[in-house]
Amino acid sequence: MPVVEVSHIVKTYADKAAVEDLSFSVNEGEIFGLIGPNGAGKTTTIRMMMDIIKPDSGTVTILGEKLKEGSKNRLGYLPEERGLYKKLTVMDSLIYFASLKGVDRTSAEKEANQLLTQTGMLVHRYKKIDELSKGMGQIIQFIVTILHNPQLVVLDEPFSGLDPINTELLKDKILDLRSQGKAVILSTHQMNQVEELCDRILMVNHGRAVLYGDLNGVKSKYQSHAVILDYQGELGQVQGVTEKRAQKGYVELLLDENTTPQQVLERLVSSGVVINRFQIATPSLNEIFLEVVGRQHE
Repeated sequence: MPVVEVSHIVKTYADKAAVEDLSFSVNEGEIFGLIGPNGAGKTTTIRMMMDIIKPDSGTVTILGEKLKEGSKNRLGYLPEERGLYKKLTVMDSLIYFASLKGVDRTSAEKEANQLLTQTGMLVHRYKKIDELSKGMGQIIQFIVTILHNPQLVVLDEPFSGLDPINTELLKDKILDLRSQGKAVILSTHQMNQVEELCDRILMVNHGRAVLYGDLNGVKSKYQSHAVILDYQGELGQVQGVTEKRAQKGYVELLLDENTTPQQVLERLVSSGVVINRFQIATPSLNEIFLEVVGRQHE
């Protein structure tokens, strides 16, 4: 059974559709990427899922039911707008927010100590929030999000403003959530993080779905008819290659529509070229994003 089922949701503000007929599902044990340009409807979609705002029409089912106050304790939500009480200590903050989710003080303190240890934040547990750097505060906010052991974790721009070390730390924790069988929804502008972490994606633009499905399937759909070659020797003319594009450390060969990568490989080998790397060129998610969104602006 999917952890999240969203069916034909619509949200309109002043006659402008923020979300228009959007449907998708999220399964347990997967990281689901919700991506799109600014103003595409991502945060509005999340807020409808979290029951912060109501859809004009359509339905949202979380953990097999419409969201009720009791079932909200099974969710963890990191909003884009961060919010911690600046004069509370780290530990008091964690215990307080856990209590709002029904976790008793002893259990909260035990779990908080574990998560603070795992993230290298234990030495800061008695500092006030306003004594922490922005990145440290963000890690604490993430711990708040998962401290009550939710089954669904929704992260809106979790990497924003993080340095590389804290980014890697957060990525490891997100992968750890998946390994525990939890469902994670990751909304971010950072396509490289989506490509590295997500199993499936939904790309929205102008409130509508423009790409939806398995990440590898989406990428193969946009696969160019080209190969990447790192070689030694003299390349010369290769039958079936229409263009050579020199890149840093390799050359990209564009093939005519009647030539397969296998044929090019055989021709290269027979011509005596030493091949260090040969692979079919697959566009990055960022390239696909720019192509799909750019096309819709034309």
